Amino acid sequence: MAQKPSIPKGTRDFTPEVMSRRNYIFSVIREVFEKYGYQPIETPAMENLSTLLGKYGEEGDKLLFKILNSGDFLSKVDKSKLAETDSNSLSLKISEKGLRYDLTVPFARFVVQHRNDITFPFKRYQIQPVWRADRPQKGRYREFYQCDVDVIGSNSLLNEVDLIRMIDEVFRKLGIEVVIKLNNRKLLSGIAAVIGYPEKLTDITVAIDKLDKIGLDNVYKELEEKGISRDAIEHLEPIINLNGENRKKMQCLKEFVGDTGEGSAGLLELETVLDYLDKLQLTAKVEIDQSLARGLNYYTGAIIEVKAAGVNIGSICGGGRYDNLTGIFGLPDVSGVGVSFGADRIYDVMSELNLFPEESVVSTRLLIVNFGENEMLHALGLLQQFQEAGISSELYPESAKMKKQMKYADQKNIPFVLMVGEEEIKTGTYTLKNMKTGEQEKLSVEEILNRIG
Repeated sequence: MAQKPSIPKGTRDFTPEVMSRRNYIFSVIREVFEKYGYQPIETPAMENLSTLLGKYGEEGDKLLFKILNSGDFLSKVDKSKLAETDSNSLSLKISEKGLRYDLTVPFARFVVQHRNDITFPFKRYQIQPVWRADRPQKGRYREFYQCDVDVIGSNSLLNEVDLIRMIDEVFRKLGIEVVIKLNNRKLLSGIAAVIGYPEKLTDITVAIDKLDKIGLDNVYKELEEKGISRDAIEHLEPIINLNGENRKKMQCLKEFVGDTGEGSAGLLELETVLDYLDKLQLTAKVEIDQSLARGLNYYTGAIIEVKAAGVNIGSICGGGRYDNLTGIFGLPDVSGVGVSFGADRIYDVMSELNLFPEESVVSTRLLIVNFGENEMLHALGLLQQFQEAGISSELYPESAKMKKQMKYADQKNIPFVLMVGEEEIKTGTYTLKNMKTGEQEKLSVEEILNRIG
C-alpha cells in the first residue's frame, strides 16, 4: 500500500475557496498601496547567505532556511571540518544561498543594486512568500506571505503617518477592528542607558519582545540570564507595566528617560507622529506601547505593530524605520521606513470572525447547462458573449444528467444557471435560474446581461 503523501510541517495547501479569499485580501491591500503611490517589485525566493546573515540578530539567523550547494557539496569541505560538531560552521561551507526570511533585507539589497534606475524617495510594495524555520503553531507558519510597503530615501516622519493611514484603511476595508501600537527604538536605547546597560540593548529588546509569548516573569528571568542585575530589572519594571492614555504615558517616559540623547530624540519623534495623527480621522485606535521591541536589529527609529481586537493571534502587521540597512550593502545614509501585512494571519482572523464577504468566494457567476451536441454549439456562442461582457461564465463540458450539472453549480456556489434547450433556441429567450432563491425567469440575452452584469 502506497504511503499517503504529506507536506512539511508549517506549510499548507490552498483550495480554490481559500485562494479566492486570500486573493480578496491581496486585492484590498494592493489597491490601498497603489492609491498611496507605491509601485510593485519582486525579488528572488533565494538570496545569497551573505545578504541575509547578520541582519536579523542571533535569533533570526537561527531561523534561516539554508539551501545546499549544487552537486557534490561535501567534496570541497576539509575532511577535518566534517568531523567537527559545529553545524553552523559546516553549513556555511556547504550552503551559499538561503530562502528569504523577510522582504525588507532583499528590498535594501534591491535598492543598492538598482540605485541608478530608481527615483528617491522610492516607494515600493511587494507581495511574496517568505520562509522561517520556526516552530509551527497557530498563526505561525514556516512558509507565509508578506505584503510589504516601504519608502526609502526620506527622513520625514510624514512617511510614518502615511503608513499608519494605510494600515487604518486596509483593516477598515477588511472589516477588522485593530489597535495600532507605536514605539521607538531610540526610546528603548534611552531606557537601556537609564538602567545602566546601554551595551545590552539587543538583549533587553529581544527579551521584552517576547512579553506576549512567555509572560512577564519569564522576561525578567531571561534578562537576568543575560546579565542584567535585579536592581536594574526592578528599575525597568514600572516602565514595562506603564498604562494609561498616550499623552500620560509620554509624560511618564519623559520623566524616566530625562535628557538622554537617544531617548529624548525617540520621544520627540513619537510626539511628532502623535501630533500629526491628531489632525486626522482614523478608525483604528493608536496606542503608545513602550514595551514594543520587535526584536529585529535593523530598526533604528519608529516601531509599529498591529493587533486584531478580540482575537488571540499575535501581530497581523508590523514594521518600523531603519536608517542603516542599505549602508550594509554599500549605500550609507539612506533612511527607510515600512510595514509588513501578514496575509496568513489576516486570513485566520477574518475566518475566525466570519468577515469574508459572500462574493469573495464566488469564481463563476453563470453556468450554462449542456443538453447535447446541437444545444452545446449554440451555447458556445452565448458563452462567448457573456464572457466578453465581463461575466465569469462556463459551459458544463458534457451533456450529463441535469441533477449532476445542478449539483456541480451548487457545490461551486455558482449563483445562476442558464438552460439552453431546443425550445429556448427557437424563441431566443432562455431560462435563468437563481440558485439561491430557486426562482426561474425567461429572459433574452440582453436581459440576462443586465440581470447578472
